Amino acid sequence: MLDRKDPVNKGDRNKIYFLIVVIVALLGTNAFLYFKDKYEKERFVTTNTEKERLKLEVEKIEVEFDKVNTMNVALTEKLQNEQKLARIKISALKQSLQKGQVTQAELIAAQAELKKLRAFLTDYKDDFSRLEKENSFLKAERDSLVRSVTTVSAKANALEKKNSELNAKVKSGAALKAFNVALAAFKVKNSGKNVEVTKASTAKKLVTYFNIIPNELATKDYHKIYIRVFDPSGNLIADEQNMFEAEGQEMQYSDMITISYNNDATAYTIEWVNPRPFVKGTYAILLYANGFTMGKAAITLK
Repeated sequence: MLDRKDPVNKGDRNKIYFLIVVIVALLGTNAFLYFKDKYEKERFVTTNTEKERLKLEVEKIEVEFDKVNTMNVALTEKLQNEQKLARIKISALKQSLQKGQVTQAELIAAQAELKKLRAFLTDYKDDFSRLEKENSFLKAERDSLVRSVTTVSAKANALEKKNSELNAKVKSGAALKAFNVALAAFKVKNSGKNVEVTKASTAKKLVTYFNIIPNELATKDYHKIYIRVFDPSGNLIADEQNMFEAEGQEMQYSDMITISYNNDATAYTIEWVNPRPFVKGTYAILLYANGFTMGKAAITLK
């Protein structure tokens, strides 16, 4: 019996097996490369998406810091330092995320840093809110204190005004007041004797007579009595250097005497020699003591 001859020899069979292996290997390589490329693309897309999300989160946190800082609150040194530190971290994260390529490790580090920054912002806002409340409370207390001070100041001013008015009344009440004020004109003879006259041509001086009203409030002491003499034209006859204060203003006086007041019935006189010739008409005098008008009188010379 004859053996059937194999149409494919052993060497050809080996070649076929080799080709099959090569084809399978190529197919496997292509599949590996395909899935690898797909994975890389997906990972790149995921990385970019995560990077953009992180960038957005950083910008949100920066906006939050800006929003908090728009409040008109004086920051403590601690909050100022915390804010500076946060700004530095935000700037570093933004620079890191603005790079063209970001590795997975860099993204993970950025996520961790962003998490810390969120917690930092929460604490910062809490501290800021607490400080704002404290400042509001202090401002309210300050305003209340200012109102109290204003009220006290107003009361003090009112009291001072009343005291001033009272002092003025006391001074006015304690001032000496004259009564029985009379005025006479005299000529002086060669012998030195004074003779009362009624004519201006012969008059040389005026003598004022007055008594002082009893006053228990007046000080029993020496008092200065000032006299102002006005000629018929209403002009004051006085030395411009002779000044005193009365009725709240500076005035010139014609003459001044000092008396000893004892709250008794003593009568007083003031002799005033006219440095000018007397003229016809009415001469008037005003007496002052303790800064107030004391009395007045007038005389008409022919």
